[in-house]
Formats: sequence, structure tokens, C-alpha cells
Amino acid sequence: MEHTVNEIQISYREKLGTLQSPSLSNSNEVAQLLFKNWDSNTIGVHETFKILLLNQSNKVKGIYPLSIGGISATLVDMRILFAIVLKTLSVGIILGHNHPSGEMKASEADRQLTRRIQQGAQLFDVKILDHIILAPDGQYYSFADNGIL
Repeated sequence: MEHTVNEIQISYREKLGTLQSPSLSNSNEVAQLLFKNWDSNTIGVHETFKILLLNQSNKVKGIYPLSIGGISATLVDMRILFAIVLKTLSVGIILGHNHPSGEMKASEADRQLTRRIQQGAQLFDVKILDHIILAPDGQYYSFADNGIL
């Protein structure tokens, strides 16, 4: 009897909007890239969590939608997150999610999740450069800019 093993298959767009492999240097550039690659019809409806996969030069290799949740929360499976990071050989990531309510601060759950991801990333020598929270009106909140990372 033959057994198969579950395997994650990953595909991502090489061209992100009009930018090809952009190199990111600040939170505003990250937020603008995320907004361009977010479904504008759903940003105010349900919470979504995405990861930007980066190479050694902080160039974006891809954006992966990790989870889509409800109005006020989404679940992030750490095993899937790190499977994607490792399979793409990313050395850095930026976390991103939206707050459909427009609330522009990190909740305690957001902070705890970010800490857990940071702890896991250390094991694989992967840097978490930022965690961006987007609001439907175009505003954003950066963990790095606010001293949380």
C-alpha cells in the first residue's frame, strides 16, 4: 500500500503590480505595496493576514495570503507560515494584516502573534522586519516604527 505525504505548493507573482522585485526601505513603501496587492472590495469586510517574502537584499520575492478570517479576527497557522518561508528560501519577511474596523493600533493578540512568529523565525535565522496593519481608508500602523519590533 502506497502512502502519500501532504506537501505545500507555493506560487507567487514575479511582477507585483508595476513594480518588479521592489526593494523596500521603509514602512510607507511596504504599506503602499500591500495596498496595491490587497483586494479593495474586501479590505473593509474581513481580516486577512499576508506575508511578504524577502531575499537577502530585502527585495520582494512574493506576497503570500496566509489566512482570511472574519470581521474582527483571522487565524495564523505557524506551521504553514514557516513552511512557506522555508520553501521559498526567504531570509526576511514582513507581516501584514488589515483591520476592517479602521482601528490603527496593535491589539494584544496582534502583539502576541508577532512575538510568537519572531521566536520561531530566530530558529531559522529569518528576520521579521515589520508588521503592518492596514486600514480600509489607506492609513497604516507599523510595529517597527512604533518600537514594538
